[in-house]
Amino acid sequence: MKQVEVKRRIQRAAQARRIQWRLVRQGGRHEVWQCGRTKVTIPRHREINEITAEGIFTTLEAELGLGWWKR
Repeated sequence: MKQVEVKRRIQRAAQARRIQWRLVRQGGRHEVWQCGRTKVTIPRHREINEITAEGIFTTLEAELGLGWWKR
């Protein structure tokens, strides 16, 4: 899955729930984003492994709801 698509999915879900989605900081190979109170690290690669993307989405379940990305 493309990195842009991962961030776009999260952004749309956060906007629909009126939760803040913002960039906290950028590192050499990763970016740290915050969705509500939950921080998540996203690799800066163009392609993100499906397992890694699912892990990122699972981390955000506390803010966006169980299985939010499957809908």
